[in-house]
Amino acid sequence: MFPWILAGLAVLLFAYEPILRFFSPSGYSPREPARLPHTPRPRIDESLLAMDAANETDCPPHTYTVHFLSKAPIVVYIENFLSADERAHLLEISEPLFEPSTVTHDGGSTERDATVRDSEVAVVPRTAEVRCIEARARGFQGWRADLWLERLRVQRYRGPAQHYAHHFDWGSGRRGWGRASSFMAWVYADGDGAGLGAGEVEGGGTEFPLLPWSAPDEKWCRWVECPPSGETGEGQEETAGGKRGTGGDGERPRVGVTFKPVSGNAVYWENFRPDGTGRGWDETWHAGLPVRKGTKVGLNIWSWGRLS
Repeated sequence: MFPWILAGLAVLLFAYEPILRFFSPSGYSPREPARLPHTPRPRIDESLLAMDAANETDCPPHTYTVHFLSKAPIVVYIENFLSADERAHLLEISEPLFEPSTVTHDGGSTERDATVRDSEVAVVPRTAEVRCIEARARGFQGWRADLWLERLRVQRYRGPAQHYAHHFDWGSGRRGWGRASSFMAWVYADGDGAGLGAGEVEGGGTEFPLLPWSAPDEKWCRWVECPPSGETGEGQEETAGGKRGTGGDGERPRVGVTFKPVSGNAVYWENFRPDGTGRGWDETWHAGLPVRKGTKVGLNIWSWGRLS
């Protein structure tokens, strides 16, 4: 009898996954998360989205340059994403609209909590210049189907301590819709608070503490915070000729990056994995670090749409 029991257990163990696949309508596999269903768009407040056609505004050609920092998740650094005229315009139209920033814990109601988010926010009107920024952000993503921009928001942080604690831009993607991607663009980074370009702000970086990346050379130090000269970073080892990375070709594998606030530049990242499961990238956990001196003004561009 005992050999028959062992044989039965072996057959059950072997056939367990095919049986689940056969009876599951979603093709469930214990090794792979189920893909999201293709559901209709949920009811939303369309006043919060920029939903007009992309060709309604005659915009000048862009002059930005892109640099890939990470492929999984996609994180792209963009030089000159905003022009000087666009930045001046954003400052002008947002000034009378600023109000204290709020947070939400349930996706619905909001509250003021300066321990988490201490800044001012302005939802800017959709002027011709703002529509051109919207069109640029949509075009950057390849005009994906079922994807819209949320209304653009300007955020202002002042020294000595205004900040936004670590958070995700995305919530749950279980229903197949959500905030698919994010841009963080810097409108203004002034250490004196006296005028555009008067000096560099102190602090106020955008930190991704869980993001792995490899720095092939020192060019990235123009835009990200690098270890002081002479320090050996994570993944490096000392050699007779100096430091070299363990990733080959002189690259230095690291985990964690902080982007400096540089006026006109931006960072773009994808919030959800591209496998249609609705799982967000843990590596996109990020924070707006405290501004120690001066004023930082950022522009949030969030894309909301279908995740599958």
